[in-house]
Amino acid sequence: MQRYSQIFTLTAAAVAVLLTCVLSFNVDQKNSLSFSGPLDDMFGYTVQQFENSEGKWVLIGSPHSGQPAKRTGDVYKCPVGRGDNKCVKLELPKNTTVPNVHEVKENMTMGTTLVNNPTGGFLACGPQYGYMCGQQQYISGVCANVSSSFQILSSIAPGVQNCSSNLDIVFVLDGSNSIYPWSSIVNFLVRFLERVKIGPTLSQVGIVSYGEDVTHQVNLSQFNNNSELLNFVKGLPQHTGTKTHTFLAIDAARREAFMPERGARPDAKKIMVILTDGESHDFYKQKRVIEECENDDIERFGIAVLGYYNRENKSEGEVQKFIDEIKSISSEPTQDHFFNVSDELVLVNLADTLGKKIFALEATSGNFTSSFEMEMSQAGFSAHASKEALLLGAVGAYDWNGTVVMQTAGSTITPERDEFYDPKDRYGGLAGYFGYDVQSAFTPQGVLYITGAPRYNHTGRVVIYRLNEDNRVDIVQTLNGEQIGSYFGSVLQSVDINRDSFTDLLLVGAPMYMGPERDEQGKVYIYKLNERGSKFVHKFNLKPVNQSCCTAHSDGCIMKNEPCGARFGTAIAAVSDLNLDGFNDVVIGAPFENDHRGAAYIYHGSKDRSLKKDFVQHIPAGGDGDKVKFFGQSIHGIMDLNGDGIIDVTIGGLGGASLFWSRDVAELHANMTFDPVKINLQQAQYQCEHRGRKSVCVKTTVCFDYLVKSDKKDIDSYAEIRYNITLDAMRAKARASFTDTDSDKSDRRMTKTFNIKDQEKKCMMETFIMSAQLDFRDPLSVTLDFGLVHEDQGPILDENLPKSITKKIPLVDCGDHERCITDLSLKAEPSEKSMLIPLNSKDKIDVNIDISNKKDSAYNTKVILNFTPNINYVKVEPEKQCTPNQTRVECEVRYPFLGSNDEDHFKVKFETDSSHIQEKIHINVTAVSDSEEHHSTLYDNNVQISIPVKYEAGVIFTVDYTDEHIIVKDGEQYSLKDTDTGMTFEEVNITYTLEKAGNTFTPPLQLTVTYPHLSPLTNLLLFPTHIVSSAGVKCNHPDKVHQTAKQHKPKKETLSVFLLQCGQTGCESFSCSIPKTNKSQVHVTFKVWKPTFIEGEFSSLHMVVNASLTFKQTHLFELGSNAKSRSVKIQVSKETVGGIPIWIIIISILIGLLILALVIFILWKLGFFKRKSRDFSKEEMSE
Repeated sequence: MQRYSQIFTLTAAAVAVLLTCVLSFNVDQKNSLSFSGPLDDMFGYTVQQFENSEGKWVLIGSPHSGQPAKRTGDVYKCPVGRGDNKCVKLELPKNTTVPNVHEVKENMTMGTTLVNNPTGGFLACGPQYGYMCGQQQYISGVCANVSSSFQILSSIAPGVQNCSSNLDIVFVLDGSNSIYPWSSIVNFLVRFLERVKIGPTLSQVGIVSYGEDVTHQVNLSQFNNNSELLNFVKGLPQHTGTKTHTFLAIDAARREAFMPERGARPDAKKIMVILTDGESHDFYKQKRVIEECENDDIERFGIAVLGYYNRENKSEGEVQKFIDEIKSISSEPTQDHFFNVSDELVLVNLADTLGKKIFALEATSGNFTSSFEMEMSQAGFSAHASKEALLLGAVGAYDWNGTVVMQTAGSTITPERDEFYDPKDRYGGLAGYFGYDVQSAFTPQGVLYITGAPRYNHTGRVVIYRLNEDNRVDIVQTLNGEQIGSYFGSVLQSVDINRDSFTDLLLVGAPMYMGPERDEQGKVYIYKLNERGSKFVHKFNLKPVNQSCCTAHSDGCIMKNEPCGARFGTAIAAVSDLNLDGFNDVVIGAPFENDHRGAAYIYHGSKDRSLKKDFVQHIPAGGDGDKVKFFGQSIHGIMDLNGDGIIDVTIGGLGGASLFWSRDVAELHANMTFDPVKINLQQAQYQCEHRGRKSVCVKTTVCFDYLVKSDKKDIDSYAEIRYNITLDAMRAKARASFTDTDSDKSDRRMTKTFNIKDQEKKCMMETFIMSAQLDFRDPLSVTLDFGLVHEDQGPILDENLPKSITKKIPLVDCGDHERCITDLSLKAEPSEKSMLIPLNSKDKIDVNIDISNKKDSAYNTKVILNFTPNINYVKVEPEKQCTPNQTRVECEVRYPFLGSNDEDHFKVKFETDSSHIQEKIHINVTAVSDSEEHHSTLYDNNVQISIPVKYEAGVIFTVDYTDEHIIVKDGEQYSLKDTDTGMTFEEVNITYTLEKAGNTFTPPLQLTVTYPHLSPLTNLLLFPTHIVSSAGVKCNHPDKVHQTAKQHKPKKETLSVFLLQCGQTGCESFSCSIPKTNKSQVHVTFKVWKPTFIEGEFSSLHMVVNASLTFKQTHLFELGSNAKSRSVKIQVSKETVGGIPIWIIIISILIGLLILALVIFILWKLGFFKRKSRDFSKEEMSE
């Protein structure tokens, strides 16, 4: 993994050669110093301001310098303030070296990381620096510690390990007659050895061949270089033999080939490669031989050559048996240590694969399984230097999980693999890239170290930690990203806002955060250190100006580059106090903004140890975006590079960098005073005449104080200030005009300029005259606007100070005296005297207000209503200017004044709020004004209103029951035992449900259930057997629950009443207390005692079970009429046994026949059965 391949898809920067002319604050966008370089070299990827005895510089990283052949990268020094700004390459890769390793500097990307260090020099890193161990290249990274005179003091490469290419490799070759052709084995060895560095301090190779016996062909120390060994191997003879004693050869190689006398080194890793084409004849030795190899830490690779088996057409079972034997020889895991080939001719193709497997063991191995610790660490991917330590991010460490290496004066601390991870989150941190960026925070409790892992769990994580006494990571806090792929934590910056040496903020960049159009807009998260200095708390987020992206439906939209967005937060720099307000500031890069031209945003620090949420300056890139791209990729601003005492800002990108000068900041304070302070047209002492018109004149004194902030200011320079005074700016026609205007017309506006020096105060006097006739609706407004005449020259005015002030002069009408004495009188009547508020209802209530004034005008008269929270303000009629604030509303009355003997009437409307339950509605109405009123007349300025209130309880009361029709038969058999279900009783289940209605208040309730228990002759009718209720519901179970009926036959009685209910029969009841819950239920099981009804005389009747609700808080609540009670009717019917008697059937038939005969007789008498004669019918037809 390479930083540029990760971050350059993330960002890159562009330098503005031509910048826009918009000046927002004191970073001068017009007059920048530009440095250019090859875009393909990534010139401008990093920038640093630097100073030494030779002068001031801008250092610029160019990680791809030397491309396309060798992208070694480099750093350029660019002079500032010495005429020629030509940049010179420092040739750091050439002079950065780590001794005793085979270095690979191609693609080392020197200049990817560039930071100043506290010793006066700087640190430049190439995280792609590598070195060779045998055939394996490791990307460990390296940093050059460069002095203030540009000399390399040391090379820092904590990821470089001693090569375990101290490998002692012994080949155990089957040379039996079945191996054919032998030249294939030789070619395999040659191909493998050509890629191995042979030497006493590198790898050594020994060769053992065998058949029936064993021969040592090559000892480990026999050859010191590749060429001699290769020459010997090319002529290596075949051992021959009719038997294959594989385990004899392995044991001999273990005991003899790895002996010091044959060149074995005690610190070298022991590797044995066994190559054979058939099953051994001594497999019985397998267990002992392999166990002894394990005990001697010999790692074994097994190669099964299947040529002989294929030539002889061996069975699948025989082939598998051979393969299983070679797998038993190979070390675990088998998939990394066992190989098979179809025949000897293709064996040569295995050489490269075997070499990679063996030399991958130079990475950390445990139980012969390889994984990387620091070998691929890419140390220097990020860096942070402080007085306490140097932090180097190593994103490739531990299989790209990443880590942070700390270097102090005496030691290098490398955390172990799992120190940044929660053991419970096993997979979240895989390839998380810890060390992508590093920072530190200084707190009263000590130093906190901070690192980001932008790929942690795909959303990113920031870890804040300390080192404990054992130099192990002690995690204090973790911050997690919120969007997959946003690269949260890829950019970190701690900031000391108030310059007290303690960290105030931590800014975390998520430059690939997707915006609403799925574009990479970016986001920066602001975390503030709490007062104890123990935890960072999220405060707010910063976002860029939204970038509109072209789509298939966009008209006239052209974008040359993808992806769209800004990638805001790619670079975040804490810069020293730019605007000289005593607080440090922040500059954030957005290199993808404006079709990859880029931009930078400046945010000022604030007195609450935070940042202002709105940027004060937006610096876009200029040019066409072809020669210079991604302006805002790198930012640095800690030095004054032109000697004016103000910090300057360097912003870099691909193809160049620009140094922006900061302008001085000046404070300009303005004030206005008036004489008189109140305007009364009847006061003679302020009368004046202007062009023949007499009226009141007001003298206006305008004063300015000017202070330049920087220490290196020019005390003789001055600023030219322009100011405007406008009278009644918000009115169509002004009520005053200036007297010194040259025009004959009244002029409400005047403009003047003047010069002022640092620490000087200047005052000017202007006079205006009032109109003869005024309206007194509002005070006279006087607005002063001021600013620089030449805004692009000299100090710029402090943005925190106003550039305009407005003051108001009261207009008074108090006759010929100065003081206005008023006498207000207030009446207030509510529209309701008492209220019952229905469920979920917002009832209306009005307060009718009458206010009058009996004396002088009452200026700024108001009626103030303070009320209890069980009502809410709605509006006022007719419309007035009212200001509501929770349980208070202020209404202006006839602003600006209520005149003498004047009155006003209006209505304030409220609505009830059932979420606040109170016994009364209280409204306190008060009339006030800015005029004076004698204490003796204040008694009628206040009215207290109190309205009693009741609320309908918010209860939904329902009943559910089994609507069964119970039928008994006359003479039916029954039992007197209540255990005989069906013969003795029938069960009826009733469920009562009480639910809270909406968002209303429900008081505790009591449910009372009353039922007919005994008939008039005390026969048993109905009784409950089970009562089950919801949690919190308490029922006082009656004695009749679970009772056993008396064992005597019921009395015969006539049950003539159609409804059996309380009042006609003996009743029982029970009660349940219902708490304040959203829903409660009471389930009751009743038994209907059948013997009573079998013996009784009746045809059908209903037994009524009544349930009623009551509650104790009757002073506050009242139940609705439909929620007070529920009734259930249990129907019982009786059938007569034996059917209808025969005599009744006979009599019924006879009566029916008699009725039929009577009907026929009546019809006959009426002539119904007579017909006309035939002759008469013919006559009718002939007619």
